[in-house]
Amino acid sequence: MTDIRTAVTGERADLAVLLEELPAADWDKPTLCEGWRVRELVAHIVMPYRMSTANFLLGMVKARGRFDRLADRYARSEAAALSPGELTEILRQNLDNPWKPPGGGDQGALSHDVIHGLDLTVALGIDRQVPAERMRLVLDGTSPRQLKYFAVDLTGIELRATDLDWTYGAGESLTGTAQDLLLVLCGRSLPPGHLTGPAASRFTRADTA
Repeated sequence: MTDIRTAVTGERADLAVLLEELPAADWDKPTLCEGWRVRELVAHIVMPYRMSTANFLLGMVKARGRFDRLADRYARSEAAALSPGELTEILRQNLDNPWKPPGGGDQGALSHDVIHGLDLTVALGIDRQVPAERMRLVLDGTSPRQLKYFAVDLTGIELRATDLDWTYGAGESLTGTAQDLLLVLCGRSLPPGHLTGPAASRFTRADTA
């Protein structure tokens, strides 16, 4: 079993390499996080390394206790202030940063990086596969609490991975790779062709091409 802190460091390192090689134009393309381009998403990923506890608490007060509002304001501000190179360098300097989301522990830190990395690569059509041992560590944390947080209704649906021995829920099968199903668990709408099953359309974006 991969040590979870090693997995966190590895995931951040892989993302840093990917960002270094990303064409400049891609930084202004949309991600699976509604309303965020790549630059806002990366600004959010590195937010824990740049925001002090005092500034976080002050920001939460200004956002009236809504973390999503705080995160959006911060991401847009930092994305406007920092270049892609600067954002990437911040990530690279924090590969071993011990940050953990409140109540989430090391598994939460890994989930944060894996999910947001997928928000980027899946949206851009980059064929990057998260290592299976990292995916298992993230999927082991799946719980009804997570579904409630992301407002995901899986009533009557069984998620079944095609590349890992993993299922979740009960009912009609919704199949896809483990990383695609992780995005379903997080309330994302995927591009066409990633999911199969009677409920696939519920979790798939309309093809606007």
